[in-house]
Amino acid sequence: MKILMIGDVVGGPGRSILKRELPRLRKELDLGAVIVNGENSAAGSGITAALAKEIFESGADAITLGDHVWGQKDFAAELPSLDRVVRPANYPPECPGKGWTRIDMPTFSFAVLNIQGRVFMQPIDCPFKAADKALSEIPRDIPVFVDFHAEATSEKITMAHYLDGRVAALVGTHTHVQTSDAIVLPGGTAYMTDLGMTGPYVSSIGRDLKPVTKKFITGLPARFEVAKGPSVLEGAVITFDPATRKASAIEAVRVREPLQP
Repeated sequence: MKILMIGDVVGGPGRSILKRELPRLRKELDLGAVIVNGENSAAGSGITAALAKEIFESGADAITLGDHVWGQKDFAAELPSLDRVVRPANYPPECPGKGWTRIDMPTFSFAVLNIQGRVFMQPIDCPFKAADKALSEIPRDIPVFVDFHAEATSEKITMAHYLDGRVAALVGTHTHVQTSDAIVLPGGTAYMTDLGMTGPYVSSIGRDLKPVTKKFITGLPARFEVAKGPSVLEGAVITFDPATRKASAIEAVRVREPLQP
């Protein structure tokens, strides 16, 4: 069985390439399911219920989020009604939404767990303890796929080894740069430090280069708009056995629109 996990969808350009390419990828790669990180899908910051519906209609089966989960002001009220959308499990329990969900497909079931890192990021509860708690709640007979939304590579790698053998896959999101370290760890957990992004690639991780460059040079605040131009869809396909709940392979995926002349 194969599951595709897709890196952060950035704004309209990211949603457009997802809508166009995902149906083809589902067929060509013989995918059993698709998990999409959608936390940048609303103009680069956050998501809405309407955009979650759009992503599902493009072919996703579950949506994970991250540090921009509350980027759209009405989403906190919308999230509890979205059963297949998860926010980081290590947010305070008073926050709306849930950190993991079970997805039942026609031939198999799986769980999606979302956690967020603490290194170089906002203060938040311990992701290691949150993962332990979630795994104590998730039925033991279904494979678990983890989106670890984090900045530091060391934190992601350490988490992968901490959960090795307990989850089918742990992949990183948030940095928007696809890494080349896809591997199946000794315990049968597929790992990749970052899936990359789904959005405009002539950019600074999806944002227009001019204001980003100006801020780096001057230090002055600037509004970072989503870039225009050709997009890329990035992620990874995990091959796993639903019976053993372990992975046998993980392979990076990249679909890139050509540069315009």
